[in-house]
Amino acid sequence: MEPGPPGCSGPAEPGPRLRRLCGADQEASAALLSRAGAEAELQRCVPAVAAVLPAGGSGERMGVPTPKQFCPILDRPLISYTLQALERVCWIKDIVVAVTRENMEAMKAIIQRYQHQRISLVEAGVTRHRSIFSGLKALAQDQPDSQLSKPEVVIIHDAVRPFVEEDVLLKVVTAAKEHGAAGAIRPLVSTVICPSADGCLDQSLDRARHRASEMPQAFLFDVIYEAYQQCSDYDLEFGTECLHLALKYCHIKAKLVEGSPDLWKVTYKRDLYAAESIIKERISQQICMVMDTKEDEEHIGHRLEEMLKNELSVHFLDCKSVPFGQKMENLTQIREFAKEVKKRNILLCGLLIYYPQDEQKLQDSLRQGATIIATLIKERNSGLVGQLLVA
Repeated sequence: MEPGPPGCSGPAEPGPRLRRLCGADQEASAALLSRAGAEAELQRCVPAVAAVLPAGGSGERMGVPTPKQFCPILDRPLISYTLQALERVCWIKDIVVAVTRENMEAMKAIIQRYQHQRISLVEAGVTRHRSIFSGLKALAQDQPDSQLSKPEVVIIHDAVRPFVEEDVLLKVVTAAKEHGAAGAIRPLVSTVICPSADGCLDQSLDRARHRASEMPQAFLFDVIYEAYQQCSDYDLEFGTECLHLALKYCHIKAKLVEGSPDLWKVTYKRDLYAAESIIKERISQQICMVMDTKEDEEHIGHRLEEMLKNELSVHFLDCKSVPFGQKMENLTQIREFAKEVKKRNILLCGLLIYYPQDEQKLQDSLRQGATIIATLIKERNSGLVGQLLVA
């Protein structure tokens, strides 16, 4: 893949030969225009939507010094994956994140490093409900310095649920528009029991008749904002269920929407390893899907480069312009660096993708490169650290 200029974080401009291939691909251009039209139509149909993410938790249940929303997965903070999932939804206009004062600068650094868009920060409260209320106040323009506009519907989501998909978000927003409130639910995995004061079984619930309340939840903004304005201090201190507040103070019965299995919340330390496994699997699947498309070589190479830069720490070099001696020196430095970062659970490998003049051979080389990358991500083989692989 052809690199951009030094220091450039964005994808490179395609070379002349690849640019020619791109211009010849009329079908791909038509597909892009069709997709853009579909997104524009969706934005017209969906009401004005914003999202609030309470991210002020301390992560006590995880038992680590770093709040779980800032714990790294593949060297990237967990909350960044959640923001990325929301940013991919074109019709969510604003995303308000509530973080504690001591983590405000760290959150700003995450936004800048991963180039997150449409993000506004507010100071979190001491409880989850107070943090959500802070985000709602910002959207209601109660803050004198707020640049946000009040949405028709607001999504409330957890900063530590990074795998939410657009279809679930659309379902809860659509249901909230009609019913005033909506939330995702999942079947109970375990039976819920009620113990007596002496520690014995008092009663149990019929698991088939009950569901687990999950995120995301969505509300007509005026409904949930009014509910929070009427909340008692007890609600703000000890409450956890936003849907209950809409019912208690605004008499709105929420519509319950069946959620997908990947809505689970990262709560315990072992969940970080499960989340890492899911993220690696998704990246490798995306790579395979890119390589299975009918697009020409420029689209494949450019999309692969762009996707990897968004998901992993990837640096692209143009070996043609580097003298042989410098190439060997760079390779030695990379191997030494790979040994050092391995101590931080970062596995660094090199991949040389050959760009022959023959178009079929070029496509074969790209496909082999994608296969190698997908395997590296899924297997995380420490034996390949510091090695230069060739596609």
